[in-house]
Amino acid sequence: MTTAVKNERLELRFEKWDRDGNGRIDRSDLEAEANRILAAFGESPSTPQGRALLESFTGTYEYLAEKAGVGRDGALDRKQFTEVIEAEVFKGGDAGFGRVVRPMIQAILNVCDTDGDGEVNPAEFAKWLKAAGVDRSKADESFRTIDTDGSGALTVDELVAAVKAYHFGTLDVPLLG
Repeated sequence: MTTAVKNERLELRFEKWDRDGNGRIDRSDLEAEANRILAAFGESPSTPQGRALLESFTGTYEYLAEKAGVGRDGALDRKQFTEVIEAEVFKGGDAGFGRVVRPMIQAILNVCDTDGDGEVNPAEFAKWLKAAGVDRSKADESFRTIDTDGSGALTVDELVAAVKAYHFGTLDVPLLG
């Protein structure tokens, strides 16, 4: 992993979550991101899956904001965001990704798992990438790369591992639009 790649991808994450473009991330930015995902899947925020997705995004924000010292109702600037992600996610390795990233990935999986089998098939994954703003032409190759067990479906473990590998620069699958 190069620090430059990790920092570049973290900057992309900041830009993606800074939905209003004000240079700060607050609770409303993550709510907006969750609502965009729900809209892409035609899922209402009032369904159990919709509520869980919103709660996972806002819960993640609240956790990071508390750890950064800005409080649940505060906002994170780029420096605070980078520092708290480094401390709570990257330095935590699998445990950090499990604590911070996994709940969001699980909630997204539950929304995009339209056939209810607990995994993401290629069509569901393509829809997920579209919701994330990733070019559809990348979906099939990305799916095959992430499907490390070759089962033809993605589990939450494979997706969390892919997000981790992407942010550490060891996987070039486009996961952010």
